[in-house]
Amino acid sequence: MLIVLTCILVPISVLAVWMHNFVLDTNRYVATVAPLAKNPAIQDAAVARIAQAVDVRVNGLEVTTDLANWLKSQGLPPRVADLVQNLTPQLDAAINSLTENVARGFVQSDEFATVWTEVNRIAHTAVVHALTGQGRGAIGVEQGTVVLNLGTAVDRVKKELVDAGLTPAASIPEVHKTFVLFTSDKLAEVRDAAYWLGVVGNWLPLVTVLLGAAGVLLAHRRRRALARTALGAAGACLIVAVALVVARRYYLDHLPPEVQSKAAAAAVFDALLRFLRVTLRTVIVLGVIVALGAYLIGPGQFPRAVRGTTEHGAVVAARWGYDHGVRTGPVGTWTADHRRGLSLGVLLVLALVFALWNHPTVGTVLLLVLVLLAALAVIALLAASGRVTRSEEQAAQNV
Repeated sequence: MLIVLTCILVPISVLAVWMHNFVLDTNRYVATVAPLAKNPAIQDAAVARIAQAVDVRVNGLEVTTDLANWLKSQGLPPRVADLVQNLTPQLDAAINSLTENVARGFVQSDEFATVWTEVNRIAHTAVVHALTGQGRGAIGVEQGTVVLNLGTAVDRVKKELVDAGLTPAASIPEVHKTFVLFTSDKLAEVRDAAYWLGVVGNWLPLVTVLLGAAGVLLAHRRRRALARTALGAAGACLIVAVALVVARRYYLDHLPPEVQSKAAAAAVFDALLRFLRVTLRTVIVLGVIVALGAYLIGPGQFPRAVRGTTEHGAVVAARWGYDHGVRTGPVGTWTADHRRGLSLGVLLVLALVFALWNHPTVGTVLLLVLVLLAALAVIALLAASGRVTRSEEQAAQNV
């Protein structure tokens, strides 16, 4: 029962840590969303929203009509005046093109990246508001929709339009155009779960580890229990990872009309869940490695063959070193006498390093595994050298 409960709690613990250390951590949130300012899909969506917000209303028909009447008053043929009046669509298109070009130039600049980062940093309290109902910022939550206020960006584009000579842009009133970051009709329900996950984020992983350790220690076959616990936890995280893939597809296929860019919505979704996915993959890889290690120390024919081969290789290397004057002396003999304790100590130290590692990844797991294998190899060589030294000394005494 303890092992089954542990396997269930592992993915829940991952979610709790993600909620507590990422969603509620301003620096990590900003570091996650900052690269989105350079994402082409986000830039295209921002250009569309800013251009729509600026909406320079120059009456092209009125301008061309006035110009045509003035030309007629100057004695030009009516045909010429009519040709000028027919330029209304081109004038409107030119103004719209100018607005979009200025908006795109601003969005692709470093200034927009700075504005994006600053706004998101200030707005992080509103992400907390979105999930817990507490706080408020430039990000607002209305009927399950999380939006980012682009008023600052609109003001910058308005100024550049005026500087470019489009004087009607000066009459644009102050606007607060929003950019939809996330929307869900279940947001209110998610708030309660997010609150409790945030509360238990610090303690649930520790409780899960203790439950798993208790389950393994109470089992009749501890090695097999350890392997099953590791594989069960990895399998539970794999289910959650697959569920995220399905949820992403469902979310993108059911975007509301106010979300104008599916690509931008996908970019935001992927950015916000990137660390959660990384953690799930890390736990999956760690679980498989722990289960494999538990199997290799077992009594099976293949594990015994693997251990026998490595031991034989260590003895051959130690014998070669002894014959060539490479001897470890008391260090080797002491290691041979305390090999089991040394191996367990190295394993516990690396487990502690992993537990204290700030946001470990699959690369972290593989690195620690390589360090463990290297340390075990050194211990095996020292122990083999000690045994060879002791054997040779006893043989010399017998002679």
